[in-house]
Amino acid sequence: MAACLLLCLGLSACFDPIKDTHPDQVLTKRRALFKQFTRAMEPIGLMASGRKEFKQDAFVALVQDLDKLATKPWVYFPADGNYPPTHSKPAVWSQPDAFKQAQEKYQSSVHALLLAAQGGELEPVQRAVDAVTNSCKACHKDFRYE
Repeated sequence: MAACLLLCLGLSACFDPIKDTHPDQVLTKRRALFKQFTRAMEPIGLMASGRKEFKQDAFVALVQDLDKLATKPWVYFPADGNYPPTHSKPAVWSQPDAFKQAQEKYQSSVHALLLAAQGGELEPVQRAVDAVTNSCKACHKDFRYE
């Protein structure tokens, strides 16, 4: 068993992950921002679903952070930004208008979530969280390999 473990560790050391070769590290930067999206959405989803207590002030602060993030990653999809190890589909670059519309839909849904959060009613918040989640899923379906 120990020999097998050592063999696996030794083999894994032979395979370096593919590095971000772009001079501006755009892939690394956009991945970091999308990870921030995920970290921001987790507590939002927990509160909206009732798995965590809904506290309006805390919820609004979380959504404000997400709203600020919503505009940031798109600059990191430059014309020369389609290189390994990206998970972006070529459609990001071959269909820039559709990609821009997906960005705008996401940003609009996040802003609508902020307005719902400021209203303090859980039901509209839940619908708005669903809209944000659906905009993410739609964009991933069209523009990201899973």
